[in-house]
Amino acid sequence: MSEQELYQRIGQLLLDAGPSEARKIVVRARLFAEGDGGSYEFDYFDKVNHSSWFDPDSRAVGDLTELLVELRGFYVENGLCHNGKAWSSCAVTLDVKEMKISIDYNYDD
Repeated sequence: MSEQELYQRIGQLLLDAGPSEARKIVVRARLFAEGDGGSYEFDYFDKVNHSSWFDPDSRAVGDLTELLVELRGFYVENGLCHNGKAWSSCAVTLDVKEMKISIDYNYDD
């Protein structure tokens, strides 16, 4: 799967799993090194920019884990890692109104 396809699938998953009143969804994820899970924080902002957290169902979390592990693998396979090291955590932001997704990657030292 291409990087763009992975981004699209992650965005659609968050759109489907997030609250209907969400205008922006922010997910902070830290993947386990083994790629079999991770820790997550799910937040959203509504139309008046109030923030709150939400708890998606376990299937959505499992699917998100698979997509993020695949995305990390894509980065490793294509030499897109910082100093040759794969990212360990990321912050995914989905602007629901604009239908734009961005991902900021973090690397352990």
